[in-house]
Amino acid sequence: MARKNLIEVSTAEEAPIPMADVRPIAGFIAPAVRSAPIGGITRTLGNITQKFERAQDIEKQLAEGKIIVELDPALVDGSFISDRLGIDPVGLSELVGQVRAHGQQVPILVRPHPKTSGRYQVAYGHRRLAAVRELGIKVRAVIRELSDDQLVVSQGQENNARTNLSYIERALFAARLEDRSFSREVIMAALNVDKAALSKMISVVRAIPIELIEAIGAAPEIGRRRWMEFAEKIAKAEIDLRALLTTLSADNSSDQRFQRAADALNTLPKATKEQPKANLWAAKDKSVSVNVKSTATKSVVTYEAKDGPTFAAYVTGRLDDLYQAFRQSQKASTGD
Repeated sequence: MARKNLIEVSTAEEAPIPMADVRPIAGFIAPAVRSAPIGGITRTLGNITQKFERAQDIEKQLAEGKIIVELDPALVDGSFISDRLGIDPVGLSELVGQVRAHGQQVPILVRPHPKTSGRYQVAYGHRRLAAVRELGIKVRAVIRELSDDQLVVSQGQENNARTNLSYIERALFAARLEDRSFSREVIMAALNVDKAALSKMISVVRAIPIELIEAIGAAPEIGRRRWMEFAEKIAKAEIDLRALLTTLSADNSSDQRFQRAADALNTLPKATKEQPKANLWAAKDKSVSVNVKSTATKSVVTYEAKDGPTFAAYVTGRLDDLYQAFRQSQKASTGD
């Protein structure tokens, strides 16, 4: 018995397979063959249907983020909420070199911009976007429909998996999300932390002036414990913030700036509080005295001695008349 043609290669003895019986590749129209008019129309409709189904499949894959496209970086905006205290120029320079040598290996994730048609918004990949912009090439991206919640969760989880955001950057990201009314559940999912850890992160950011956090920077080598200790100290120290900021030099690394700020808590003078000015009036018979202590925005009036309470009640009952007299004296002095 003759052996079967296992790889289905046609031989001279075999009858050729009619072209009409071969299923065309999607998007490819087989050469026209003579046939009845009805058969030609049927094949044409079949090709149109296949193209339509293929286009639908591509759109579906784009919506699900399964297709990588190339975008003009000028059409891509950053996330609506920042998770970094600046991009390290040294690290960015290294990434630019890698992309120049090997291309962009990992695509960024974007969504159609929720407010501007024809533009996109980054979920993650800000460093890669900055690198391709510097090189002047298109950015490889996955486009996916994302809600705000989905975007920040994707943004946070990608940073957890691929980049080592510092503790204070993660804490600041959490506080910014809370300021935008995201739920604690969404924030915990984005940062992959439990409720207790999240509360500590947010409390650190709330205790330290934001100007000081931004002046220090990411401080990648400074962990949770040291930031928590710093937050506790600065809350009690009553430090003059301006004086503290002047001690931080941009020439130093952010880790060095943190250490300088921590050391300054023990050496800088405390912020001076405005001392209230005292003004004392007393009756000639000594039966009542009035003590007025004033600052720029507040005055405290104290009625003392034997007639102090009754005199205070008397003045209070005539405050309308006294205020009108005061307004008249102001107009007379200014000429209005």
